[in-house]
Amino acid sequence: MYKVLKWIEPVSLITVPVVLLLCALFEAENAALLSIVVAICALLPFFLRYELKKPRPRDMMPIAVLAAVAVVGRIVFAPFPNFTPVSAVVIVTAVCFGRQSGFLTGALAALASNLFFGQGAWTPWQMYAWGMVGFFAGLLNEKGFFKKDSLIYIYGAVSAFLFGFIMDSWYVVGFVSPITWQGALAAYLAGIPFNLSHCVSTVVFLVLILVPWGKKLRRIKIKFGLQK
Repeated sequence: MYKVLKWIEPVSLITVPVVLLLCALFEAENAALLSIVVAICALLPFFLRYELKKPRPRDMMPIAVLAAVAVVGRIVFAPFPNFTPVSAVVIVTAVCFGRQSGFLTGALAALASNLFFGQGAWTPWQMYAWGMVGFFAGLLNEKGFFKKDSLIYIYGAVSAFLFGFIMDSWYVVGFVSPITWQGALAAYLAGIPFNLSHCVSTVVFLVLILVPWGKKLRRIKIKFGLQK
């Protein structure tokens, strides 16, 4: 079952943008509801696979603590639109503990922080989007792309626009009716200032926490023999 879920994970991640595209092309009825269901289904394999690893409390602690830190950071910087440390914390987690931990940290941070900001149809999409930020950070690190810290900063900037693109796409499919290229373009353009704010904040916080946190987290990982 564990190995099956390993292959299901990338398939589920790819399915989400495919469904969004099909909903837009065919202007499916209840597209917003359908997209939410698909997003939730994309999240499940990650949680199930992590559970099947039978993690010890010590293995779960970094994810819980770092997700909580991300939540607090999002709350503290809430007065500044889309200026948030969440992506930076998720990326550092993924670099230190792997793509699955990064995905789960991002997903849990979105779910928990929305207890304060309000739950809604956007929550599964924020979970998916921040999970993807962590997933790709961990994947690129495993493939040896992050040999220099500067490359992580560049990824942080790009990941902010990845997050924004996912959320803007959900908005287009769920709320732009009928879907036209003019309406979609207007939605994406309206999101640029928020995505730029997210981009700047992610890079700023990465510069501040990547090196000091990275050293401490790797030391904790080795000392306690934590799972990836």
